[in-house]
Amino acid sequence: MTLSSRASELSPQWLLKVSVGVAVLTIALKGLAWWLTGSVGLLADAMESFVNLAGAGFALLMVTIARRPADAQHPYGHHKAEYFSSGFEGLLIILAAAAIAWTAVLRLLAPQPLAQLGWGLGLSVLSSVINGLLAWAMLHSARQHRSLALEGSGRHLLTDVWTSAGVVAGIALVVLTGWLWLDPVVAIGVALNIVLEGGKLVWRSAQGLMDEALEPEVMTQVQKTLEAYHHPSVRFDHISSRRSGRRRFVDLHMHLPANWSLGRAAAARGAVEQALMNAVPGLRTTIQLLPSDREAHVDEEGEQEEEDLR
Repeated sequence: MTLSSRASELSPQWLLKVSVGVAVLTIALKGLAWWLTGSVGLLADAMESFVNLAGAGFALLMVTIARRPADAQHPYGHHKAEYFSSGFEGLLIILAAAAIAWTAVLRLLAPQPLAQLGWGLGLSVLSSVINGLLAWAMLHSARQHRSLALEGSGRHLLTDVWTSAGVVAGIALVVLTGWLWLDPVVAIGVALNIVLEGGKLVWRSAQGLMDEALEPEVMTQVQKTLEAYHHPSVRFDHISSRRSGRRRFVDLHMHLPANWSLGRAAAARGAVEQALMNAVPGLRTTIQLLPSDREAHVDEEGEQEEEDLR
């Protein structure tokens, strides 16, 4: 079994629990690195780790809620809770970026020398390696479980890794050139990069809450499955889809001969539903049966009307 497959089998909840512990560890490592060196770039890196901790904790809560079964108040389940996690983490990232930029501007106006760079950089690199390994495992598991909360946390950690790399590079340039202003400039660059990542997470969360359609490759698989159902008197139309957290939904109309018995029509619909679920794991289908000589239309207000074509 490959490392990728092992990572994919890890549950989102377990990985997010690990992420909370790793966030606490990296806060300690990066905080110590900042204390030793006095680098505002390393301070910015440490502040982002606090965001990692808050984001991981909230993501764990939302993933736990998303796994709750459907109930009377939530007949379609609680899967959209993961979108709140992604949006919340995005907002936290943007707030952290604002704090980092403010600190960097103050240091830019009053540059200070750096100290004990060897220990500081070593601690920063160690924390980055830990975050990088965890981010890799999270992203592989997120693809397997279709977890937006886990993907958001993984991408945030990956951004944190690149942030740390930029900070280390900036400090190295300070050592080589003696230009103390490079340290706060690098911190400002870190803040801008974090804002972009936070904006992406907020946007993805908003798209998910607005019932975004299924991925094009998934819809292609749905179309191929329907085309494989060979019967001259059966056709499909009005196919629509949406995503809700880990769940995927497809609605469509199935037109059958009017003289078919109810039992035969139900059996045909059941065969199509099973074929779609086999083709797309986790798919939930709603198929409306209509006679071949009747059509259904949806007006601009979303109300369905039937028109007799005879």
